[in-house]
Amino acid sequence: MNSTWFRRYTTATGYGPRLVCFPHAGGSATAFKPLAHALPADFDVLAVQYPGRQDRFAEEPFTDLERLADAVAGELARELASDPGRPYALFGHSMGALVAFETALRLERAGLPGPRRLFASGRGAPDSRSGERYRYYEDADVLAELHRLSGTDRVLLDNPEVLEMVLPALRADYRAVGRYVWGGGGPLAAPVTALIGDADPVVAVAETPAWEAHTTGGFALEVFPGGHFYLNDQMGRVAAAVTEGLLARAFAA
Repeated sequence: MNSTWFRRYTTATGYGPRLVCFPHAGGSATAFKPLAHALPADFDVLAVQYPGRQDRFAEEPFTDLERLADAVAGELARELASDPGRPYALFGHSMGALVAFETALRLERAGLPGPRRLFASGRGAPDSRSGERYRYYEDADVLAELHRLSGTDRVLLDNPEVLEMVLPALRADYRAVGRYVWGGGGPLAAPVTALIGDADPVVAVAETPAWEAHTTGGFALEVFPGGHFYLNDQMGRVAAAVTEGLLARAFAA
């Protein structure tokens, strides 16, 4: 794998399915390292590394979510072609759920094998209006939101050197989410599993069933204790839900 877009944190030893993971706004591929280690050893877990962070810090981050999905879909199509027989699914958290959804649409439109399932975590459906709250954010608002969601260590956010490194990607990601307007694409052929924390301050549990309108392949809802970053405390249960949801169709004819 030579692409700058994907990271692997485990070595798949068998022929289990592939899971492609899409980070939240301001997040990086390493956010999914714990999930990669919690899943069965034969799963091939790829984490997407968006430009503008960590080892891609020097690259310009995307401020348009659909252009980001265009780029990921192109790279992922090449990656999937290297192992065409392996079934795969997409997992996106928060902003990543939208990027994963748009990526899946592009792969299906191109006539390529689509994912066996989309796991949409911590995010309302593509036609929800939850992204509007990010449309006019200044840096102070973005940082206040991160503190509120408890997704980033406060000590790191209070460090000026760290802030200088992470703010460009944060600005770009929040702008991309704020500008995103669902274009009416879909529905996906792949089933969708929505995952949500029962105390998420961004997306209410009652909003998440709206994802069902964006698939013809079936819908499931998984609710976990916790807030927007419920994954941090529920990794074992999340891994179990992903394993069950992926294997349910991974080897179907």
